[in-house]
Amino acid sequence: MNAMAAMRQYQNVNRNAQVLEASPHRLIQMLMEGGLERIAQARGALERGQVALKGELIGKAVAIVGGLREGLNMDAGGELAANLDSLYDYMARRLVEANIHNDTQRLDEVAGLLRQIKSGWDGIA
Repeated sequence: MNAMAAMRQYQNVNRNAQVLEASPHRLIQMLMEGGLERIAQARGALERGQVALKGELIGKAVAIVGGLREGLNMDAGGELAANLDSLYDYMARRLVEANIHNDTQRLDEVAGLLRQIKSGWDGIA
């Protein structure tokens, strides 16, 4: 096993341990962090001309946004949950458009929206 493979294995074990120990609030934070990370990585892949990698990373970001959307409690969340549901839907569509059109501006837009949501979420104790 080379050093990079060992590092990835360590990171996976560490990440899995964090997920098992995380509160529901922290799990949402981790999803948001992961979404932002995948979008940034996709932007880098796009800029380097790595089309297949860009598509894979945007696909992962779309899945994360979908996970955030699925985690909404529409019954208890009322108008806020409905608004977030619409926003997550919009974000997923913009990510798909960014993938189709190789558009860093759409990636940046979604990252900005996700950062705003995360900022509010982080403010919840």
